[in-house]
Amino acid sequence: MNLSQNVSLVVLRIVLGLIFTVHGFDKFAGGIGNTAGFFEGIGILGGLAYVVATIELVGGLLMIVGLGTRIVSLLFIFVMLGAIFTVKLTTGFIGGYELDLALLGMSVAVLISGGGTISADHKFFSKQS
Repeated sequence: MNLSQNVSLVVLRIVLGLIFTVHGFDKFAGGIGNTAGFFEGIGILGGLAYVVATIELVGGLLMIVGLGTRIVSLLFIFVMLGAIFTVKLTTGFIGGYELDLALLGMSVAVLISGGGTISADHKFFSKQS
């Protein structure tokens, strides 16, 4: 992978991680009980709100530094598929699931590519010196 591809992955990871981190923080700061209530209101176990918020907050931070990028990407994919199919699909594309679809696509790209050489994954787990 060349330098421009690695820099592109850093940009992708930072933007993806930032968006998820802010959304996860907002769920906790705004009262996770409210999010749990929303989940229950649409027929989802309220306890999953804690799981989703934690994946978003912790996963977002991990994505920014590039640690566990493929695992975190997979978790993001599950979260986005859940959001699209349980809430957003009926609202339509514009103003509905467009952001979720973009985040899904970004997560798939990182799942395929990994964190790149400018990542904690590469620093700690690469077989190359």
